[in-house]
Amino acid sequence: MPSHLFADRPAQPPEPGSVDALISQTRRLRGEVDAVRRDTVVDDDAQGRWQRALCDLAVHQLDDLGEHLGQLKEGLPASPGFDGTAAAEDEAMGPEAQQTRVGSAEWNLLTDEVDWSEELFQIFGRSPEAGPLPLDELGSALFCEDQPLLTSMVTACLVDGKPIDGEFRIVRADGHVRTLHMRGEPVLDSDGCTASMWAVFRDVSELRRSQRAVRESRDSLQRRREIAQTEHRLAVELQEAVLPPWRGSLRFPHHTNGALDVAAHYLPAAKSALIGGDWYDALELPDGRSLLTVGDLTGHGVTATSGMAMMLGALRGMAMAGIEPGPLMGWLDRLLEASVQPALGSAVCCRYDPARRVLSWAQAGHPAPLLFRGGSGRALRPPEGVLLGAASGAAYGQAEELLEPGDVLVLHTDGLTPRSIEFGRADGAERLLALAPRFTAARSAQDCVRTVVEEFGAGEREDDACVLVARVGG
Repeated sequence: MPSHLFADRPAQPPEPGSVDALISQTRRLRGEVDAVRRDTVVDDDAQGRWQRALCDLAVHQLDDLGEHLGQLKEGLPASPGFDGTAAAEDEAMGPEAQQTRVGSAEWNLLTDEVDWSEELFQIFGRSPEAGPLPLDELGSALFCEDQPLLTSMVTACLVDGKPIDGEFRIVRADGHVRTLHMRGEPVLDSDGCTASMWAVFRDVSELRRSQRAVRESRDSLQRRREIAQTEHRLAVELQEAVLPPWRGSLRFPHHTNGALDVAAHYLPAAKSALIGGDWYDALELPDGRSLLTVGDLTGHGVTATSGMAMMLGALRGMAMAGIEPGPLMGWLDRLLEASVQPALGSAVCCRYDPARRVLSWAQAGHPAPLLFRGGSGRALRPPEGVLLGAASGAAYGQAEELLEPGDVLVLHTDGLTPRSIEFGRADGAERLLALAPRFTAARSAQDCVRTVVEEFGAGEREDDACVLVARVGG
């Protein structure tokens, strides 16, 4: 629960300037501490060694802080998530252990005396009555895997006079595991022989746990990005494989009065990752009539595009088999209802007879086709039809419209005219209808599509969309 002092202040990401200022302060403070460390005289005085060791630890901590601030500036994952296990360990250790992070020790090799600070007893979870651990027994508190490291560091210190600087894990008397950073040096007598060894222990458990959490968060974020990129690529490839291969405009049936001039366009969302289940298609049927359709499935990504591929394939097959638009919608509804991936869909399906210039059509919860004639436009009156997959056994009506030479028919998915604060869905339809004079002046269906794209394709689109235009020939 946040502090009451900040309860009314929502969390905000850090400003770039504030992070830069913190980095500068950290660097300046690091330089000042380093200067104090250089000025500290290290001799046989235990107090001097203690001060030098604390300066070394402070420099290490400031280096860690600078690294973390640099990651924050670069936009890496924010603070790691709450680690319940770590919190439980800290609570079990008690308030004194939670506040104790640095302790010191000195082992006299001549008298076998061992001196531990009170803080070191707390870090190891050892009572002062039990006494400090002799140097040759210190490894008994370590993980078995870490004991060779301690042996190597102590041997190098006592034999070769090398400073100690390393980390290992200990198991406290209460069973809790802690990670310690040990820094130490040998103390030489007047003959240059090692008389004792002193060391400072820093409990870095929380620091290492935080670093692991940052690494894991970064790795998890990278994996999610790679998965998203792969899914996006698959969705794009699937969409390109399923949607009609033709570009520009089509004309069918050939050499027939009343033939259709058809053009279509896909408008992607502003965020390229949001590839949805929108489709369009125009197809010449075996009986000489033509199929016109647009539709949309809920969702985005591979699931939506694979569902769209299934629906469009079924729609094409049933249309080629001669099934009328109304019954065809009923079969699509059953197909979507039986699909493994639950989804809802909207669609409009038109069958055009060029001999009679009659458009037979059905819809499933979809915006009705817009008919433009003589410089004005209107939406066709929709027959009965609910969203695909919304109701079991739903019935779908069918309507007919007599078309005339020069008529322009516009089919679109609802992403073309989305609802927003400024505009409702009806406002978008009115904007389309207002294009009637330009459609009348257009010389082809492709010109009409360009007009729609100019009007609706420039803004930030939250969802992808399709538009299909069919122009009736003379």
